[in-house]
Amino acid sequence: MRKQFGMPEGEKLVNYYSCSYWKGRVPRQGWLYLTVNHLCFYSFLLGKEVSLVVQWVDVTRLEKNATLLFPESIRVDTRDQELFFSMFLNIGETFKLMEQLANLAVRQLLDSDDFLEDKPLPRPIRPHRNISALKRDLDARAKNECYRATFRLPRDERLDGHTGCTLWTPFNKLHIPGQMFISNNYICFASKEEDACHLIIPLREVTIVEKADSSSVLPSPLSISTKSKMTFLFANLKDRDFLVQRISDFLQKTPSKQPGSSIGGRKASVVDPAPESSPAPQEVLEQPTSPSSPLSSHQSFCAQEVPTASQGLLKLFQRDPSMEDLGAKGAKEKMKEESWNIHFFEYGRGMCMYRTAKTRELVLKGIPESLRGELWLLFSGAWNEMVTHPGYYAELVEKSIGKYSLATEEIERDLHRSMPEHPAFQNELGIAALRRVLTAYAFRNPTIGYCQAMNIVTSVLLLYGSEEEAFWLLVALCERMLPDYYNTRVVGALVDQGIFEELTRDFLPQLSEKMQDLGVISSISLSWFLTLFLSVMPFESAVVIVDCFFYEGIKVILQVALAVLDANMEQLLSCSDEGEAMTVLGRYLDNVVNKQSVSPPIPHLHALLTSGDDPPEEVDIFDLLKMSYEKFSSLRADDIEQMRFKQRLKVIQSLEDTAKRSVVRAIPVDIGFSIEELEDLYVVFKAKHLASQYWGNSRTAAVRRDPSLPYLEQYRIDVSQFRELFASLTPWACGSHMPVLAGRMFRLLDKNKDSLINFKEFVTGMSGMYHGDLTEKLKVLYKLHLPPALTPEEAESALEATHYFTEDSSSEASPLASELDLFLPWEAQEALPQEERDGSGNEDVQEKRGGAGCSLLVLGEGKQPSRLSALSSNVGQGERDSKGDDQGPSQDEPGAVHRAVQDTLQYVQ
Repeated sequence: MRKQFGMPEGEKLVNYYSCSYWKGRVPRQGWLYLTVNHLCFYSFLLGKEVSLVVQWVDVTRLEKNATLLFPESIRVDTRDQELFFSMFLNIGETFKLMEQLANLAVRQLLDSDDFLEDKPLPRPIRPHRNISALKRDLDARAKNECYRATFRLPRDERLDGHTGCTLWTPFNKLHIPGQMFISNNYICFASKEEDACHLIIPLREVTIVEKADSSSVLPSPLSISTKSKMTFLFANLKDRDFLVQRISDFLQKTPSKQPGSSIGGRKASVVDPAPESSPAPQEVLEQPTSPSSPLSSHQSFCAQEVPTASQGLLKLFQRDPSMEDLGAKGAKEKMKEESWNIHFFEYGRGMCMYRTAKTRELVLKGIPESLRGELWLLFSGAWNEMVTHPGYYAELVEKSIGKYSLATEEIERDLHRSMPEHPAFQNELGIAALRRVLTAYAFRNPTIGYCQAMNIVTSVLLLYGSEEEAFWLLVALCERMLPDYYNTRVVGALVDQGIFEELTRDFLPQLSEKMQDLGVISSISLSWFLTLFLSVMPFESAVVIVDCFFYEGIKVILQVALAVLDANMEQLLSCSDEGEAMTVLGRYLDNVVNKQSVSPPIPHLHALLTSGDDPPEEVDIFDLLKMSYEKFSSLRADDIEQMRFKQRLKVIQSLEDTAKRSVVRAIPVDIGFSIEELEDLYVVFKAKHLASQYWGNSRTAAVRRDPSLPYLEQYRIDVSQFRELFASLTPWACGSHMPVLAGRMFRLLDKNKDSLINFKEFVTGMSGMYHGDLTEKLKVLYKLHLPPALTPEEAESALEATHYFTEDSSSEASPLASELDLFLPWEAQEALPQEERDGSGNEDVQEKRGGAGCSLLVLGEGKQPSRLSALSSNVGQGERDSKGDDQGPSQDEPGAVHRAVQDTLQYVQ
């Protein structure tokens, strides 16, 4: 395959499929080869050959569709062409693999995370003969991502396996069919019916794993007990013995975070569960099982002197009136708390709670103020990471104290802009807590660092939780629930903005075209999505949306956004410009109220929008949520992920085009190349950088690209890559000394001596070789024989070569003499006679001086290899006008030097 398509040595084939490529209206039957970095097709039929090679990073559109012309086909678009493939034996499997590979490629453009084989993935006992290891790893990676997203698990969790089973649910006394998932730290269950039941059992909570007696009613049952005295009964397991053994193995490996706890009591009990339960009381006392337990309020900061927020700031800065004083609102809040307490009694409390449709109903009715922080930690999965990383936040804060960076400067600038209307952030305690959380996260994740809008979200998290809890909630938001939202280019928000536009076309077609004409969607969606409506809605109303977001994910944000547009459709259709439409939406959102809130109202920054003779009527937040679920509940999480992939291709390729235009504009106009030539060169330069990240290569290339850097500095190449480009593009790439010449040119262009050059430096060198006049080319050649182009060993030889310069006291000065003297090393000038250093000497002397300098490199002769048509040029443009009599070499000068001079001058001419 590599030989057929000229692939790099490190390129790996993932799989290949038989299909037809449509060239015009004629199908060409052949083979589609899918590699880590390329899509390739080859066909040889009836004497006609078709060969295609497309890099995944160039794909702008990938979709499966069916038309009259192309029945059940896969469409692949790049910037230059549209490709259609059909007649697959299994089009679903092929398209899924193509999606995975294209997604890996665009992720590489986003964060330079090249594809590495996932070593910790479990190896199959009997691998399939026709499935490559890469294909298996990609399938496992896809399952891992789906598993983690479904159950909100940490990013390093890996699925070991899954099996069909039933779960006994005591709250309705039914055996619910579904799937059990086993990983190294969790046992999870998902029912076949979406909302019937979800369950997450951390292995750190498990005390007993027991095989019960089988019966015709309950075949192959398995009982799992936890520290919180909950017992879960699974049945209809196909291979119960093997499953118990795997759980037992994982229990043995489960680390105990608390000193003194017993791991020996963690073995799965198969016959007699009684001895295994003895360590349980000790472990319950050592590690908190849920955010509501007394031990969960422990703070790793207690030993530090700095004041910290050990509980939610809302409890510290808000007077807690009695429920009787609040009247109807207090009674409503008390009813909510009672409903949740009943739910905890029936469905369990903490991470092992049964999550059902009843749980969603309670969330939609509003989470009580007293339970909000606890349930946010559970539903987001932040509690899992917090309890398994004790002291991590304290260490980050300690390490980040006194460290200054661009992120810390931006944090300081935005601290007092974070909910300034709330009393919690009108004093130093709240501001200091916000500073520590944001700085600790910037220190943990320098790729993101700090992005505007993070301060608003974090300030709300601090109101309902301690600093450590707010930190882990921020980790869950930035790294799992809102991926790529808060990086330097807010790619995730732009991707979901594209999804919002697509959903508007599907659900509100009569409004979609109007919104596009006004350009409103791009203006509103970023502020809505980045801050989860916290910046555009009254606080007590927006926090209800945040409740639903932590339970449902981004689906709720999209539903509410659609509901807002739908509620204002008539007014938006009559708007004449963007400003008028923004005012309509702003006035509506500012009047979304929460009549059930027991907190005192907080002044909203958008209150000015409601001023006027006819203010809009108030909208209850719970009515808005109810309408969003009634009209747009057909949205599914897996459909949103599919749309995210589609939009991610468009967004990242659009950002890459913007980067290319920015880099080309940064090149000086006198460089000699046209805009089109510079863009072509940029594509070649970028492709060479990406080629260094192919499968099997070291990760040094990934370190070279930092997306936070200016566009010009993001893609850089090393000396080996430059040598390849030098050989294929430059007009001086002839003769046996080409590698030496390329190495010296690279060192000359590498101004900062970091062994890497950017595109501007590369183009500068190319321009000198293509568009420089004869004098400039001679100067470049001469510089190639002086430091820094020379290595230290070569520099010593070059200094010795200056002794062969011919002395001449002629008063006629060459116009090139002063130019060349500028590039002579100081020691070489000291070795020359005084009159030569003063600029005297005829041109012949200068010619020999240059020749002696070039004597270290005898350029080979021969036919110049073919070059890019857009870059073809004659290196020897201009004619040399010699003055004075040529003088031969002195008696002491070796004949090789004379020949080198003649060969060099002949080559330059």
